[in-house]
Formats: sequence, structure tokens, C-alpha cells
Amino acid sequence: MVSQDGTAAPAASHTKTAATQSGGVRTDMTDILAPALASRQARVRGFLHRLTDSPPQVLLMEGGTADEREAMSLYWAALLNCTLPTQRPCLACTACAQMIARQHRDMFFLDGREGSIKIDNVRAVRAVLGEPPRDDGQRMVILAEAQALGNEAANALLKSLEEPRPGTSFVLLAPQRERLLPTLVSRSWVLTLAWPQPFPQHADQSDAMSSAASSDAGETESELAAVLTEWTDALARFAVEGTGWFQRTSSKGSLDNLLGQHIIARCQRELAAAIIGHPRSALARLLADMGPARQRKLDEVLAECQESLAFNVNPALVMDWLATRLTLLAPRQAR
Repeated sequence: MVSQDGTAAPAASHTKTAATQSGGVRTDMTDILAPALASRQARVRGFLHRLTDSPPQVLLMEGGTADEREAMSLYWAALLNCTLPTQRPCLACTACAQMIARQHRDMFFLDGREGSIKIDNVRAVRAVLGEPPRDDGQRMVILAEAQALGNEAANALLKSLEEPRPGTSFVLLAPQRERLLPTLVSRSWVLTLAWPQPFPQHADQSDAMSSAASSDAGETESELAAVLTEWTDALARFAVEGTGWFQRTSSKGSLDNLLGQHIIARCQRELAAAIIGHPRSALARLLADMGPARQRKLDEVLAECQESLAFNVNPALVMDWLATRLTLLAPRQAR
């Protein structure tokens, strides 16, 4: 949503702010930035600090979770606009607070999680891009879950990216770069956040438990990788032979929501490998033979599966629907 003065209005469901007695805004910045400040994203923060001397006009952040991508984009906005000469972002100055709260007058935040990002939203931003930023820092245009861009909106945005915009930084957030138009990706500096952890750790774990979990992380990830390979191999086999899948999904205790999310994420990575010409698994080789049009359709199917799991649809039903759609999309010679 874009406010009347041209700035993007923050969504209440995603912004944690509270009014002070003076009418200003008090923001729990550490809480908002927590996903970006996690140790597993230290490498990404290091890259951002090295980019500050010459920030790219378009930065595409993929990987991580939606919350991590949003938090990292706000960290980047604060880093570029912090008024403290050292230890940036200070997370204490007015510029940091307003950027992180998404209430800075040079901040535009279009949120694809609220629905399709429409051309009117992009036009509202484009209307002020010819003007210099209102303050001394960078104007930030952040598109959260940019895969929600409609075709007209994406083309309108592309026109803005094709023209040099001094003092303006665009940030595109998406689960994978393959979810965006190739023309948008080609104009972006791509930064990949750490991929979601195999299993979430509860906040109330003791340090001893966390340490033990870390020492076993390699073994846990290897076990998960083996399980996911079994599922994706079975999916590829079903698409070709039409057997074995429904027995797997109907087996009691074999599939839950978390495993379903990991299977979808693995399928998305295999699709990416197929698109860039590195199909090593049985599933990726099958996807590589589909052709661009069917690959795009499968990408939409995977996105719908991801959304269904987020709304707690029965994971077995979601996986069965995926298997059926994949079978219809699979090249005939593979069957």
C-alpha cells in the first residue's frame, strides 16, 4: 500500500511500532532485525558492509525465510542511511529507527505478502524517482516477496531499473531468483541468505542443548538430505511410471508439514538446477527436459504448494496434488 504523500505505508501486521508520548515512534529495532542479526546470517551482513562504498542500484536477496529477507533488507536500509560515522548501522539514530520502522520519508516498502503488487503501486513510486532523496542518505525501494509482481507492474519496475537513479537503491526479496522475471534478475546484484535450517530451534533451549544441537548439525542435515532425496526420487519415478507415490504419502507418520516444506524447497532447488543446466538428480533431469513454459508452470505449482502448507493444508493432499501436476507436466517421452 502507498500513502497519499507517495511513501509506502507500512503494514500493521508486519511492523512492530508504538507511539511515544511526544507523538513520535518508538521501535523495538532489535526485535524487528533479529532474523537478520542471527549468527547464521553473519556472512551476508559482511557482504552488505563491503557493498556500502558503492551500493548496487538493484540488490536481489534470495534464500532464508520471508522474515529473514525482510529483516535483512531493513538492515541494509539502516546501514546505508545511518548518520553515525562509525559502527554503522548504530540502531540508535533517527534515520536507523525510521528506516527499520518503515516510516522514513525516503522509504518505499511494497509488500507482496499482502497480495499482488499492482502497477498502481509501482507507478506511485516511479512518480517521485526523478526527484533527489529528501534526506542525505539513500532512497530505499523495497519489494518484499517480489514474485507477487503482476506482469504490468514488473514491466513498469523494469523501466525504472533501466534508467540510472542516483541516490536510489532498489531491493527485491524473493525465495529464489528463478521466481522473478529473468530481465529483473539480470539487472540485480544477487545476494543469497543462508537457507532455512532443517529443523527450527526453540527459543527456550538451554545453551547446553544448543551446543549439542550444533555438534550434531552435520549428521542431522545429512539425514535430512537422504530423506529428501528418497522423496524427490520417488516423485520423479511416479511422474514417469505412475506408481509408488500414494502408498508413500498415505503411510501413517511418514509426512508432516515441516517435511512437506522441505520437500517443496528441495523441488525448487532441483528446478533451479535444471534451469541453469546442472541437473544431477533424477528429478532435476526430468525437469530439465520440460522446456521453459512447463518449468514456469511447475514453479507456480510449487509456490501454490508452499502457500498451502503455510495455511496448514493436509501435507499428504498437497504432495499428492504436486505429484499429479508434475505427471501432467512431464515430457511424454519420459513416461
